[in-house]
Amino acid sequence: MQEDVLAQLLRGTDEVLVEHELIKKLAENRPLRIKAGFDPTAPDLHLGHTVLINKLKQFQDLGHDVLFLIGDFTGMIGDPTGKNVTRKPLTREEVMENAQTYQDQIFKILDPAKTEVMFNSTWMNAMSPAELIQLAAKHTVARMLERDDFHKRYKSGQPIAIHEFLYPLIQGYDSVAMKSDVELGGTDQKFNLLMGRQLQEVFGQKPQVVMTMPILEGLDGVQKMSKSLNNYIGIADAADDMFGKLMSISDTLMWRYFELLSFRSMTEIKTWMQECEQGANPRNYKVLLAQEIVERFHDKDAAVKALENFEARFQRGAMPDEMDEIELKANGTSYGIANLLKDAGLTDSTSQANRMINQGAVKIDGEKVSDVKLEIAVNTQHIYQVGKRKFARVKISD
Repeated sequence: MQEDVLAQLLRGTDEVLVEHELIKKLAENRPLRIKAGFDPTAPDLHLGHTVLINKLKQFQDLGHDVLFLIGDFTGMIGDPTGKNVTRKPLTREEVMENAQTYQDQIFKILDPAKTEVMFNSTWMNAMSPAELIQLAAKHTVARMLERDDFHKRYKSGQPIAIHEFLYPLIQGYDSVAMKSDVELGGTDQKFNLLMGRQLQEVFGQKPQVVMTMPILEGLDGVQKMSKSLNNYIGIADAADDMFGKLMSISDTLMWRYFELLSFRSMTEIKTWMQECEQGANPRNYKVLLAQEIVERFHDKDAAVKALENFEARFQRGAMPDEMDEIELKANGTSYGIANLLKDAGLTDSTSQANRMINQGAVKIDGEKVSDVKLEIAVNTQHIYQVGKRKFARVKISD
């Protein structure tokens, strides 16, 4: 096997369990069955989700079979991963509506002709209660409680519903039903992914290789990308919005995005990093990243137009290349826009801030603000503008 192929597949991964097994499977010179599962818990995918989908594309481009699993059955249980309370399950209607939008969005990256979309209700609805009990008998409560989120909730006396133990069990069984060779997932899914290895061995299959992918930080560079934190870039975002959000990330975070989101070679990316260290303007490379991502989810013309619109809005609009960078501590889960403008030194008072907003003189990332009661979420970072000459890049932390 060529070393560059292995290097490509390992790029950006957090952990591979077990790497020598992956090498052995690749040496079999057959299409491997590459599994990734998504619970359709929300209708929109963001760039954080595409870290994993990009890895699927790499396998697909190398001739392997991509099995995109939509967890319509497990989605009605609710994934407890990372939750400190029992998660509210979705209705069947909500799951299927979200599942359809997932399919529409993933094919902006994957080749639909080479992707098999599967639903775990196919085999789970066919499983009898007796068979489910037999499956549950193949794992222990003690092992379940080794999982970090379960362990913390148990120690703190928070309730754990029995159905939540079924989630990792069923996710593991999906690997048995799909006969997967490799399963991809986020680092927060490691326990569930290893469950698949264990159950495959119990059912007489060769255990799958587990590849965990890092969780992508959002626009703030701190918290994971999340719609609820308003620090996300949706893959269905308009081209101008997507471009502008990417241009707002820090110069440090840019290289993280290049590694996990770009299809450019690491050799090229490392060369650009060296050029920046030697004095090149990071903005020039951020433009290349933004154009690549916009072109992927829209088209080349949209990427060119987004750059033109960005430059017209920011450069010709006299937005400075350098501005004050301010961090404000929120007393709660959000920060009122008037208080933010005052505390950032962009206005003398909250009343002045309100007047400027009502006059249409306040912008966030180039977009006019009209709501004086606007609340800015914590752990976000944006460029705030008051009038034609006052700018600040403000980060809100908790």
